[in-house]
Amino acid sequence: MHELAFPLLVALIVVALAFDFLNGLHDAANSIATVVGTRLLSPLAAVGFAAFFNFAAYFLALQWPALHKVADTIGKGLIDKDLVTPAVVFGALVGAMFWNVVTWIKGIPSSSSHALVGGLIGAGVAHANIDAIQWNGLNKTLIAIVLSPTLGLILTMLIMLTTSWMGVRASATGAERTFRGLHLVSAGAYSLGHGLNDAQKTMGIITVLLYSTGYLHGDFHVPHWVALSCYVAIGLGTLSGGWRIIETMGTRITKLNQHEGFSASAGGSIMLFAASYLGIPVSTTHTITGCVIGAGSARRASAVRWGIARNVMVAWIITIPASATVAALFYWLISGYAARALMALAVIALAVLAGVAWREFRLSRDGLGRTASAIASAGFVIAAVVVAYASLS
Repeated sequence: MHELAFPLLVALIVVALAFDFLNGLHDAANSIATVVGTRLLSPLAAVGFAAFFNFAAYFLALQWPALHKVADTIGKGLIDKDLVTPAVVFGALVGAMFWNVVTWIKGIPSSSSHALVGGLIGAGVAHANIDAIQWNGLNKTLIAIVLSPTLGLILTMLIMLTTSWMGVRASATGAERTFRGLHLVSAGAYSLGHGLNDAQKTMGIITVLLYSTGYLHGDFHVPHWVALSCYVAIGLGTLSGGWRIIETMGTRITKLNQHEGFSASAGGSIMLFAASYLGIPVSTTHTITGCVIGAGSARRASAVRWGIARNVMVAWIITIPASATVAALFYWLISGYAARALMALAVIALAVLAGVAWREFRLSRDGLGRTASAIASAGFVIAAVVVAYASLS
């Protein structure tokens, strides 16, 4: 058990709820991209619609407590709960929030969930080395990174094909009217699933903080006030919107009609409810992106702007390493390891320089220039490895 003054505990809980708010702000696009992209609802109405259902997930979890397994996975399934300290929680939250803000500014639909997972792993390993990792929970989460968008894509294509076959005799006007209603229902279900899965991640963080500091008595469980606070925070964040990401999700990856919007949000909602039941902190961003691509691909492969989709996927790949690195840096800084944090920054800077040199190598047409760029890139990589080894020794 780690002692923590009550004012500092309150401050950390406020930081956690701030992350939850940013999660809702960042992931508003997940909930409303299809209804905005198809102009089913105005952006303002869509944000209010999504925020309502994000919060309504609280009542769903009260009725079926089994849907709250994700909080257990985050709280004790990724890092050994007995090794978690307030400094680990702080580092994890700052790492996740940093990545959320960067991707929000850039309009990149990255995963808030995996930013938090990366933050926990980075701060936990910085505190207690690799032995702190709970591999069963981490492996389950890493597998979901690949499976959630893939299964979402396949499921959405199946829904598209099935509903197309069922409505083959319908008139264009009748089909449009029917799918507008169905799309509204499926979008509400997706927002409900989003609130259910994503709010639990902050619940797990606050609960493990209370557990590690002795403020949570009895078995590891999520107090009702924690659950309610997290649902309120994510609902308010969604209400604030994330317009740049909404544009990417709703219009830039592919153009959607009501049929495709319904299929994407229906496929996504099924995936989210299944993940919540299984206790998997799945990425709602990954899931809906896979579903949007599946809806566009079902029409024709050329309907998807694969270049934008590829950029989104690159952001997915670097989310966990980036947030883990920032989390480790902040853990070292507040734990008195300033020298180690500075060395880690040096490693990052050298890695960036290596990337710049490699880019010059690829773009250069001059043989001497290519040779110099290749040597520079290799030199920066070697220097980064040496500094990293020295900092860990």
